[in-house]
Amino acid sequence: MRELVVLGTASQVPTRDRNHNGYLLRWDGDGLLFDPGEGTQRQMIGAGVSATQITRICLTHVHGDHCYGLPGVLSRMALDRVPHPVHLHFPASGEVVVRALVALATPGVDLRLHPHDDGGEVAPGLHVRPLDHRIEAYGYRLVEPDGRTMLPARLQAAGIEGPDVGRLQREGRLGGVRLDDVSVTRPGQRFAFVMDTAPCAGAEELVDGADVLVAEATFADDDADLAARYRHLTAGQAGELARRGGVGTLVLTHFSARYGDVAPLAEQARARSGDATVIAANDLDRIGFPGRRARRA
Repeated sequence: MRELVVLGTASQVPTRDRNHNGYLLRWDGDGLLFDPGEGTQRQMIGAGVSATQITRICLTHVHGDHCYGLPGVLSRMALDRVPHPVHLHFPASGEVVVRALVALATPGVDLRLHPHDDGGEVAPGLHVRPLDHRIEAYGYRLVEPDGRTMLPARLQAAGIEGPDVGRLQREGRLGGVRLDDVSVTRPGQRFAFVMDTAPCAGAEELVDGADVLVAEATFADDDADLAARYRHLTAGQAGELARRGGVGTLVLTHFSARYGDVAPLAEQARARSGDATVIAANDLDRIGFPGRRARRA
């Protein structure tokens, strides 16, 4: 199963309707928890999310609305006796803060810290790129390798069946038959997570070809001066980022408390997002991954 569970959508301060940040990506057998802000443990209960589902925790930066929920989540994992290792990824410059937060948690989790101080692959298929915020921040990108879909009619015509199909997949050729002759590319899916940042090259690298992009839309376009001052995206800039990257679905979040109604922000993003489907996220939303699609050139 591949699904995004939205645990919180507020920036800086929670509101009556929106909790601090928190996003759980269910990706096959893994559960990646992004930016658990204050109250994430309680939001997990409301969303029906089990602590045992979490295998990795990814922090974009160490501002409180993106990490103050970490001790509670870890304590819940200890209470539930999570048996597997839990990997925690975060910017190296925030290690003092992260270690302080971890020290507040109930012991009992096999927690493995993975600080990073540059862009690159930090776990199989999981990549980071630097963003442009007031402190060091990184976005995340999860990539599934491209695969192959076998075509039964062509296999039959080539006289290949049974164990020979697996051999052809492993070796790429069987006799005079190439793998390309009897199969087509199955594009791997891509997920991108871009929080607090001004427009920058790192953000564009993260979102390229993403099937689902979770992006901040802290400010409306009318407040672009505030966005620039505090190094955030406007809704329209988030839409433009999705358009330039050929994104399939854009999930807007991290809304400032000044906007009681975020529908206008969704419209601003939609006006600049090209073919992307735009969703203004609400707390406890569950967003399924779209079907596979051809990769934009």
